[in-house]
Amino acid sequence: MSDNKRIDDETGTETTGHSWDGIEELNTPLPRWWLWTLYATIVWGIVYVILYPAWPLISGSTRGVLGWSTRGEVAEQIDAVNLANAEMIESLVAVDMSELARKEPLHRFAVSAGASVFRTYCSQCHGAGAAGVQAAGYPNLLDDDWLWGGQITDIVETVRHGIRNEDDPDARWSQMPAFADILQAEEITSLTAHVRSLSGLEDGTTQGANLFAENCAACHGDAGTGDRTLGAPDLTDAIWLYGGTAEAVSYSIANARYGVMPPWGARLGEAQVRAVSAYVHGLGGGEAVASPAP
Repeated sequence: MSDNKRIDDETGTETTGHSWDGIEELNTPLPRWWLWTLYATIVWGIVYVILYPAWPLISGSTRGVLGWSTRGEVAEQIDAVNLANAEMIESLVAVDMSELARKEPLHRFAVSAGASVFRTYCSQCHGAGAAGVQAAGYPNLLDDDWLWGGQITDIVETVRHGIRNEDDPDARWSQMPAFADILQAEEITSLTAHVRSLSGLEDGTTQGANLFAENCAACHGDAGTGDRTLGAPDLTDAIWLYGGTAEAVSYSIANARYGVMPPWGARLGEAQVRAVSAYVHGLGGGEAVASPAP
């Protein structure tokens, strides 16, 4: 390699003085417009990191002189929407939920808002279509089977306080004993057959009927139709939260089930609790409000 610079005879361009295997490198400068573009992008980058969040830190990033953030922008958009819907939101919080279905367009607003709340917070367990996941014990919200009642006021109460959680003192609570500690294996088998017979799935036995009367009727009722005030399921409708096979029913009897639903009242606020309850109630399984007794 030589350090002698010269003018190339063919192009008239100065060489860099470097030569590899007889091949010389021409010293061709970049176009001025390209250089100025490069300098402009450098200046723009410096200005950007000063004005906007740019450098990642351990628990965040630099805020920038303008204090702008995507989260802040979304919060402003949410505030703007809430402001535009303020009147509807106030009406939803104040309305008697048993009368909501008769109040249009408030009812349409509640159902539309509730659909968004459901997709954000509820679909992870109950499924995007609200059909639940039987194997995991997440209820199907499309049918007419409700552990704690299917009237809209019942649904509001369930959403607001949740089920068997330790966070809300008003959470709905029921506790089924694990009969593996109480009954013998053959007794659980007989009781399983009787429970399934209540839905017509197999023939029951006298022993199973007696065991049911002694151990289960206090919560599920003598006929097995359940008790919504206790969250005890109806065993006669062939709808099963954890499955109706002999194995699934036997496991439920032997070990009990304790599904937990978090309370959403504090997290969502009253308006969103009412909205998502209106949406769930309208999915197909919601029950009409019972008329008061004469």
